Amino acid sequence: MRKTDVKGVFFSMNAMIHGIVLAFGLILPLGAQNVFIFQQGAWQRHIWLALPAVISASVCDTLLIVLAVAGVSVIVQQVPVFETGMMAVGFLFLIYMGWVTWNSRPKTDDKENNIFTAKKQAAFAAAVSLLNPHAILDTVGVIGTSSLQYSGLEKWLFMAACIAVSWIWLISLAIAGRLFQTIDTSGRLMLIVNKCSAVVMWAAAVYFLFSIFR
Repeated sequence: MRKTDVKGVFFSMNAMIHGIVLAFGLILPLGAQNVFIFQQGAWQRHIWLALPAVISASVCDTLLIVLAVAGVSVIVQQVPVFETGMMAVGFLFLIYMGWVTWNSRPKTDDKENNIFTAKKQAAFAAAVSLLNPHAILDTVGVIGTSSLQYSGLEKWLFMAACIAVSWIWLISLAIAGRLFQTIDTSGRLMLIVNKCSAVVMWAAAVYFLFSIFR
């Protein structure tokens, strides 16, 4: 193998590893999207019934990552009105999501366990993914800025790595939720998780509110 080929492989691997590490660092923190996907995995009777939420959230993340690498995030960050509007919409939505989550009750009867229909899952997953200002202004901005150091094949590999991490993580969250519900047959632990999840959403909503007037 020629020296130039070895160098090309090294830069390609470096771009992929960078994308994997960066994406994991951005997606791991607890947020409304992670909470919702975990809950759908737990609430649905079978894991495949949570696929609409997983696919919807994953597609939204993929869209944001593609736009970030394409440089759209830089334009978004330069429009203050857009950021304020996103903060306001995010605040209202998270208040509502927190209320729904707080009042949800784990079902012990399998016939009642399918709480969200496929359409409702997809809609809510898209909302928690796209109505989170920080997903656009911070996460997308970080990925977009990091991608500037790459070009050609390296940029494509960097983007693909970020997208792959998002899909794998969201699928894993749904599976974890299903396993958690299997262990928690009484529903008591899931009730606690629901309450804690609602508090997380409301805390994020309050943060958005303060950000608007900051």
